[in-house]
Amino acid sequence: MHELTTTRHNELIDPIFHAWGWEIPVYLFLGGLVAGMMIIAGYFLFSGRYKENNCSCYYLPRVSFLLLSLGMLALFLDLEHKLYVWRLYTTFEITSPMSWGSWILILVYPVLLANMLMRIPERITDKYKILKTLSEKLKEKPMLVKNIGVLNMILGGLLGMYTGILLSSLGARPLWSTSILWLLFLMSGLSGAAAFVHMIAKNVKERELLAKADNGFLIIELFVLMLLIISLLSSSRVAIDSVSLILNGPFAAVFWVFVIGLGIVIPLIIQLLAVNHKIHHTAVAPVMVIIGGLVLRFVIVAAGQYSHWF
Repeated sequence: MHELTTTRHNELIDPIFHAWGWEIPVYLFLGGLVAGMMIIAGYFLFSGRYKENNCSCYYLPRVSFLLLSLGMLALFLDLEHKLYVWRLYTTFEITSPMSWGSWILILVYPVLLANMLMRIPERITDKYKILKTLSEKLKEKPMLVKNIGVLNMILGGLLGMYTGILLSSLGARPLWSTSILWLLFLMSGLSGAAAFVHMIAKNVKERELLAKADNGFLIIELFVLMLLIISLLSSSRVAIDSVSLILNGPFAAVFWVFVIGLGIVIPLIIQLLAVNHKIHHTAVAPVMVIIGGLVLRFVIVAAGQYSHWF
């Protein structure tokens, strides 16, 4: 019986990862992480924290630029007709999530560049004096900085929502066919970004603030996951079968251990103790949150690929 179960498990899992591989989950994860970083950096700009020299809003745009580019590369590698990707930008289809996503991804870059202009490394400004002048003039205009912050939050929110809408728009997969998948991915992206900034922030107040914010994001993420599961369990037989794949099916062990346990519950407990000064802040909880967010994408994508209407 054990051999039969193992064989069936392999028969279920192997075709899925051969079909989509790692590119799409990695793209969704990096897109969500960048979305969360943009919202956090935008909030810091809007609230005036940029006036502090060690504000994370100065280096988050560079990290976001790099991670988004890696995510775009992963998406490009997954495309079957790579030479025709430019055609997405010859038109705009208002009813197409892919069209929305393509343009959002392009619009994100200039906003990140505007944020990066606020602090440019000296080795670059020494060669290009005009960049130093632009940076100084930009910081002299608080309203302009606030507007850049607002744009960061808006585009970051759209990017985070898009990563979930992209999957939920594919009605052929019942596990993805839910109206709150975008909220789950947005909260997961915010949680991962808060954990990342909490881990690398040089400002002690920011570290404390983001640890508290991450606790809130983790609680909301857990609540949204419960709503998603309940909504599918109270739907059609096909929806019940699809969510059973992650509750007690071949994906259950990974889901309960890595997503719920190690990705949400345990880091939440650790960070609650840390913000209440019971233990010291360490990188353990943030790393667990980030890994949990990545595994969540792999589980949702893989289980969704296997779920079907027949």
